[in-house]
Amino acid sequence: MAVETCTCGRTVDGGNPNLRFTLPDPVLELPEKEQTPGTWMSHGAARESVMMQVPGAGPFVRVLLPIQLDQGHTLTYGAWLAISPDDLQRTFAIWWEPEYADLRLEGLLANAIQPWGLLSTPVTATIRNPDETPYLTASPDPLMTKVLTETWPHADVVG
Repeated sequence: MAVETCTCGRTVDGGNPNLRFTLPDPVLELPEKEQTPGTWMSHGAARESVMMQVPGAGPFVRVLLPIQLDQGHTLTYGAWLAISPDDLQRTFAIWWEPEYADLRLEGLLANAIQPWGLLSTPVTATIRNPDETPYLTASPDPLMTKVLTETWPHADVVG
């Protein structure tokens, strides 16, 4: 399964669900997925990794995509952002350093987010809290901008 509930114990139909994509969609399309020879991951497994580079798919960094839901709830996706190899090197170099607080990444969303799709949508990720993964905060795409800024009916998004 591409999307899993978080280890926080919340369920998908709970008030503030969290969903974490294990792999970027382009990696899921590869025959050997993250086991592709030459794959590098920041941690021992894809589920725990915050960065990866997979031959035939590219470099990725984990990001958070909060979706504001009605009734004051938020659905947060742990998704992947496709970035350049240079940005992966830069991100890795500062991930645990004070400079991480100023990290800004431009890339393409590497997971489809339902009900909108949005795979390969250009987005910007920035740091809201230096102890957290980067958040998607802006996009030149009108639909992604709406997803980032508007409140959505819980039933339409979580189902």
